[in-house]
Formats: sequence, structure tokens, C-alpha cells
Amino acid sequence: MRGGSRRRTRPDESAKPSHITAEGYRRLEEEAHRLWNVERPKIAKAVQVAAAEGDRSENAEYLYSKRKLGEIDRRLRFLGKRLDVLTIVSEPPPADGRVYFGSWVTLEDEEGDVTTYRLVGPDETDAGAGLISIDSPVAKALLKRQEGDEVEVRRPRGTTLYKLVRVANTPP
Repeated sequence: MRGGSRRRTRPDESAKPSHITAEGYRRLEEEAHRLWNVERPKIAKAVQVAAAEGDRSENAEYLYSKRKLGEIDRRLRFLGKRLDVLTIVSEPPPADGRVYFGSWVTLEDEEGDVTTYRLVGPDETDAGAGLISIDSPVAKALLKRQEGDEVEVRRPRGTTLYKLVRVANTPP
């Protein structure tokens, strides 16, 4: 399928308003800047060089570069739309021991494993870096809770019980 007949597998949520931390917004801006000023010119040059080599229908380098250029352009369009509708939350959360957007939380699970997360907007989620979406089941269960609370989180693998060990409004 090509062009307009292609159906999306997910709804387009690029214009859906959301919150983001100042750091997350800066990372998206830096990505857009890098794509526009470094990656796109490099790939556009590769397309130009590959096109000069002759028959484009059998030129793998040309086809690859065109596809890569399309991916970059799609990402730039998406970032442009997202950056326009995101609300930057630059104020730190209150230091009252409760969990809010932007809080760092330290949890202990039933096996005694301790993990620290920061609750962020969906555009900056990175589980490997400990950034979890405010829309995730864990974050939803933690909001407005306070240090010492036990929190039951329903996940696809079943229910998990956590103890909220620490809440901070600055990195641990």
C-alpha cells in the first residue's frame, strides 16, 4: 500500500496536548535541531550522490537514502507538531512528601528490590533511564501518595505491591 491508501496502525496523537519537563522539552528541541542541521543535510547529500550514479530503480544506496530522508522528515514533522502543543512544567513539585508530576520516587517491591523513577510526560519516557510516563499504571497508582505508603499496582503480569520509600523533587 502506498500514499493516501495506507492506514495507520495507531491514531495520530501528535496534536494531543500533554505536559513535559523542561529537560524533556530541551531534549526534543535538540533532537529536532540535530535532525534538521546534521542528519538531514548529510542524507540529502547522499541521495544526490546516489542519484547521479544512474538507474535509480536498481540503486540500493539511492533507495536507502530516500527512505532514510523520508523517516527524518516524518520525525521532524512530528516533533514540530509536538513542540507546539506541549506544556512545559518548569516548577519543581512541592516538597511535601507527596508524589506529583516531575517527582523522583524510590520504590521497594515485595522481593526487597529498590528502584527509583521520575514521573514525566509521555514524550520523554525512557524506562532504562528511570523516566516513566505519568500515564503508566505505576505512576497513576503513585500520584498523591506519600512516603511510607504501600501502593498496589495492577499490571498485565499481575498485581505488585510497592512501598514508597522516598519522594524527592530533585534528583537523588
